[in-house]
Amino acid sequence: MVFLRSVRFRIPNEEQNRFPFDLTSRLVPEVIEFPTPVTFFVGENGSGKSTILEAIAAKINLPAIGGEAVAYDQTLDSVRQLNQHMQLIWNRQSHRGFFMRSEDFFNFTRVMAQLIKELDAEAEAMEDILTGYGLQLAQGTIRGQRQALVNKYGEDLQTKSHGESILHVLLERIVPGGIYLLDEPETPFSPQRLLSLLSLIKQMAETGNCQFIIATHSPILLALPGAVIYSFDEEPICIREYEDLDHVRLTRDFLNAPAAFLRHL
Repeated sequence: MVFLRSVRFRIPNEEQNRFPFDLTSRLVPEVIEFPTPVTFFVGENGSGKSTILEAIAAKINLPAIGGEAVAYDQTLDSVRQLNQHMQLIWNRQSHRGFFMRSEDFFNFTRVMAQLIKELDAEAEAMEDILTGYGLQLAQGTIRGQRQALVNKYGEDLQTKSHGESILHVLLERIVPGGIYLLDEPETPFSPQRLLSLLSLIKQMAETGNCQFIIATHSPILLALPGAVIYSFDEEPICIREYEDLDHVRLTRDFLNAPAAFLRHL
């Protein structure tokens, strides 16, 4: 499902030489189209792919996994300046979805662990306030909230590896009919876990009526059939075929002859 059809930028001439407007004026055509359920942004670090993804997330005001809510996240202050010069064109707006940067996920696991501890402490504190049926009712409500968190995310996400934790949360939080913006989600994953993530994205795009816009360096994720790939290594950005990407060619060449590369290091 394609919810967000395109993003249109209209940057005033007087703003085009300062960040983040200089990125859009240099890199982005007037409109970025999203013709398929999965769109990838690929490019070197500093190419602007994450900035554009963050600007879209801030404009949609998607909830964030980990860190602060998008509306209050100070790290997004600069990209929020783009909002007044952006227009989102929807086929149909979805009220489901989220924005995730892999570095924010550590905050999410800490918040979940702390919330479970606070619920345990609150249930225990009720014993100093209530007795009898009132105590049972209050503790039952609190423990029900705790159990709902455990059922959804596990007893302690912090005991899992980073990759296991993220994959577990994505499996729980990606639901049908949502739009999901992911910034370099491959960072904590092994190749095997990346294939699991790729399978999840493929399944939810094909049968779950979901849309994904993903900034990535990963040739594994970029191989998803039918996805549109925007290369941010071009000025302006443009759609590229998988086989033509520098990330793919370099990775393939290295794996085919690692010794030839290492001789020159």
